[in-house]
Amino acid sequence: MLRTLSIRDFVIVDSIELEFSSGFSVFTGETGAGKSILIDALQLALGGRGDASVVREGAAKADITADFSASGAAQDWLAQNEFALDDGGALLRRVIDNAGRSKAYINGVQATATQLRDLGELLVDIHGQHAHQSLLKLDAQRALLDSQSVAKEGGGERHAQDVAAAYKAWRALSRQREEFETNAKNVLVERERLEWQVNELEKLAVKPGEWADITNEHSRLSHAASLLEGAQEALTAISESEHPILSQISSLNQKLGKLVDIDAQLQPVLDCMEPARIQLQEAVYALNDYLDRVDLDPDRLRQVEGRLEAIHSSARKFRVTPDELPEEHASLSEKLRQLADASDIDGLRKQEEKLKAEYVAAAKKLSVVRTGAAKLLGTQVTAAMQELNMTGGSFVVALNPVDATAHGVEQVEFLVAGHAGVAPRPLAKVASGGELARIALAISVITSNSATTPTLIFDEVDSGIGGGVAEVVGRLLKRLGQERQVLCVTHLPQVASQANQHFQVAKGTTGAGKTVSRIDVLDNKARVEEVARMLGGIEITATTRKHARELLAS
Repeated sequence: MLRTLSIRDFVIVDSIELEFSSGFSVFTGETGAGKSILIDALQLALGGRGDASVVREGAAKADITADFSASGAAQDWLAQNEFALDDGGALLRRVIDNAGRSKAYINGVQATATQLRDLGELLVDIHGQHAHQSLLKLDAQRALLDSQSVAKEGGGERHAQDVAAAYKAWRALSRQREEFETNAKNVLVERERLEWQVNELEKLAVKPGEWADITNEHSRLSHAASLLEGAQEALTAISESEHPILSQISSLNQKLGKLVDIDAQLQPVLDCMEPARIQLQEAVYALNDYLDRVDLDPDRLRQVEGRLEAIHSSARKFRVTPDELPEEHASLSEKLRQLADASDIDGLRKQEEKLKAEYVAAAKKLSVVRTGAAKLLGTQVTAAMQELNMTGGSFVVALNPVDATAHGVEQVEFLVAGHAGVAPRPLAKVASGGELARIALAISVITSNSATTPTLIFDEVDSGIGGGVAEVVGRLLKRLGQERQVLCVTHLPQVASQANQHFQVAKGTTGAGKTVSRIDVLDNKARVEEVARMLGGIEITATTRKHARELLAS
């Protein structure tokens, strides 16, 4: 759950430190006081988008830190991404300067905004004040049903992903087959061209590294006479001349060896000379061996020159370097293989039918999952509608058959009947603003109850609701707060009175005349005043205070 929230220089907030408890907490205050700014700040700490406009005027940067206790999936994520702490906490921090540059931290370690979002999704679920508008879109209805079916039917989102992947593979092969049938003649010409190129390279059969080897051999053969002459000259100078170097060094070593007996300071000189003699002797052995192996071979030279010319000519023809010919051969062979596979129209059709069957099987599994989830969601929302003063109304999740799509073989559509005896009709056509808000709230509470995130935030989701329904909404949120941490921005006294913890957001001015927002935790006496203000407006009377005390007592 969220333990603390620290906000510095964010919009009209200069400095706020908030501590939260479990259960149901509310934020209230005058319109424009900055209630939703708190949610915006928290969303920023959870990886939301931000720019320089969020920095308070005159400040260098906005700094938001949210401290959570983490468990389950959140702790696993922290461990996997090497952000874990011994106390199991999750400290999320976001800093944005007045130039729009952003930095993110998790438990003191620099992170990315994407990592903040990934972790945030495991910690907090936010329901915005305009969430009911998205319910009018069929895509949003489908996504909501699939996410709801994860907990209830074994993974609706996973099945939806499987269907999308199967559909993509099937349609890609289908397009490939259609393209081949349309361009069969062009494919045949391309295949003949590739066959000729591959055959020519196969005949040449250039091996990896051959160009370097044969170039070296050609250089050696073409300079054989010079090599023989130079090696023999070196051998003569070292060991076969009238005064060979090796003999001179051996003689010097003998003399130095006798002199060392007289003066030991010559020993280092002798130590240097003896290895030189040994190395020269090794050079003599190597030169003799080289002269035995190297000979003038005109036939081999002609063979090597012919090979060089053949390889070089092919490289020019294929517009590659000679040492790239083996790679070019492999590449053209793979293209030919793919084209041969594509040219097999019967094989393509069989593979297409196989992929289609895999899609149909995946779509059927998704349909089964959706059917169970639709029935359950319809029953739960219908029950909630009775509590929310829509007695006799009903909610139905229709699964209308459609042609195969990436989203399955049915279109998800929410239907509602506002009264008993009325046939359910599409939500967008029949629900009034107040009814839509109540239905959206019911869905939010129900889906949140089945989710795993420990903290739920409702940002004025009770707009358009009043009277006795507002009291029911408050009880629903309080009931939800018995299992989760629930934070709610509200303008309804009936909702605020149900809270375990009450924050008041107020707007004031500094000594410099700048507008700032402040937040106070209300005690019992202050809660009476705030609820009375919400009931009676500007002028608070004894009657409104009495009504406020009655709401809080109930």
